[in-house]
Amino acid sequence: MAESREWQRIKPAHREIIERLQAAGSVPVGALANELGIHIKVANLGPGNSGQISRDPDGEGYIIKVNRFEAKERQRFTIAHEIAHFLLHKDIIDSSPDGIQDTVLYRSGAPEKVEYEANRLAADILMPQVPVSNRLRELGGRVTEKAIEVLAEDFKVSKGAMEIRLQNVAA
Repeated sequence: MAESREWQRIKPAHREIIERLQAAGSVPVGALANELGIHIKVANLGPGNSGQISRDPDGEGYIIKVNRFEAKERQRFTIAHEIAHFLLHKDIIDSSPDGIQDTVLYRSGAPEKVEYEANRLAADILMPQVPVSNRLRELGGRVTEKAIEVLAEDFKVSKGAMEIRLQNVAA
């Protein structure tokens, strides 16, 4: 299976951290953020806002704010999406005092390509192709509603996110 262009663009040291955490099953996004020097804060971001990554105003490093009112699976994807911005688009984060703020549709005002790249890398982080494909084979190799449900639960993502991911994974 081919890796995404976004996956290939990140530093080997960052890939190693992610792969080590992926080996445990569903990726602990809090631990991943911590290893990358990113703090996570659950916050009231207001309607329509899912997450934000910016330089930490209180110290070194970066901070991700995630909307407290969203489902846990959604929060996990948002955190992975913001981590992807950190890994791919640090220059954009650093060029604005507010960093990158994403709406519920993962739109930030940055070029659409930037959001697409962050979504792809977030999917690579949370739903790595080989484990997803292997698990799908264990479930019979066909993309069914039940398979989507089981895979989403296994990888702790929404059914919608898993359904989109399965469109890009060969069983």
